Amino acid sequence: MNLKKSEELFIEAQKYIPGGVNSPVRAFKSVDMASVFAAEGHGARLTDVDGNEYIDYICSWGPLILGHSNPVVYEGAMDVFKKGITFGLATEKETEIAKLINELYPSVEMIRMVNSGTEATMSAIRLARGFTGKDKIVKFEGCYHGHFDGLLVKSGSGTLTYNTPTSSGVPRDLLNSTIVGEYNNIENLEEIFKSLGDDIAGLILEPVPGNMGIVPAELEFLKAARKLTEKYGALLIFDEVITGFRIGLGGAAELYGIKPDITCFGKIIGGGLPVGAYGGRRDIMSIVAPLGGVYQAGTLSGNPLAMHLGLNTLKHLKNNPEIYTELERKAIILEKGFKDGAEKHGAKITVNRVKGMLSVFMNEGPVNNFGDVMKSDTIRYAKYFKGMLNEGILFPPAQFEALFLSSAHTDAEIEKTITAHETVLEQLTTNESR
Repeated sequence: MNLKKSEELFIEAQKYIPGGVNSPVRAFKSVDMASVFAAEGHGARLTDVDGNEYIDYICSWGPLILGHSNPVVYEGAMDVFKKGITFGLATEKETEIAKLINELYPSVEMIRMVNSGTEATMSAIRLARGFTGKDKIVKFEGCYHGHFDGLLVKSGSGTLTYNTPTSSGVPRDLLNSTIVGEYNNIENLEEIFKSLGDDIAGLILEPVPGNMGIVPAELEFLKAARKLTEKYGALLIFDEVITGFRIGLGGAAELYGIKPDITCFGKIIGGGLPVGAYGGRRDIMSIVAPLGGVYQAGTLSGNPLAMHLGLNTLKHLKNNPEIYTELERKAIILEKGFKDGAEKHGAKITVNRVKGMLSVFMNEGPVNNFGDVMKSDTIRYAKYFKGMLNEGILFPPAQFEALFLSSAHTDAEIEKTITAHETVLEQLTTNESR
């Protein structure tokens, strides 16, 4: 596979952009190669600047649930361009999408638009503190909630030890307000609340973690999170930036039957444009400025173009709920194909799936939490990734990311992916046995 132009562009980009990219995963550092530079995408296919075409399972990390360049998403966009894409004033489309999200996600009685998932989670954290009058926040190891200082931490050796920053530049004093627990560990969660519950303002989690790969939540764990937050007067925050409208119209809250107090959205609600939102119970959202004392603002929040593309997407999903059934059907075929291929070639692989999202871990499993995830063979994944790329399949350039399907992926493309998977595993097994 020729990637000469991508490699040249990556060298040039590094002169002007840190690492040559505007988001770290795009640097392909985890798979030990230069970035692939995208040129265009149509349906389930993406073409790079060298003219190589791939079946795309990144889908811009989730928002392209209808595939690349879908005319349904773009319908009427030129009219928005002609009238103006930003005014610094309220527009009717903001109310339209707020009403639609409220209809589809009943626990969201009021919602505030922002410009990214990070803005949504940091605003939700501030709101939880403002509403409860308490400071501490519980998060879980392996759950990523954007690059907000207070959430860029991982746990130490014990449950309640001092935290270590995951990023330089994060004030240590800030970390004293963040408690890191172990995902899917009820006993650990109960210990945290027993020790510090009276000081906890909120608990934030990904109900389906997607940034350590797909790790399905255990229902009893989510129920325990709901029960403990209610008992201690803390707010339960669902980070559905990835899963919102991706695994169903009601997101993970509907899937698991858990009603959060605040929910964070992103990705799909902008139709592929930069967007985020946080919403929840009316009494909680009513203390956000200008109604109350929790301040949050954004000049470009709710801009007409993002709202238009988001409305087009959500309306189409609402009117065609069979899309979700089809996504899961295809994901099940992929899951089986990946597992069968691994068994055939004696490969230690675990496949986790929730609805239309899945991950291939280079790990004999099971993979139920961050500790399990970290047992994965990242060097082998890098080889696997490059092999799939050579077969015309674009997987996430990091072991700890999810695969996303779109309605544009055809059965033939799914079968081609499974065939490529078997071919690459056979090559890896042959090379490793030499």
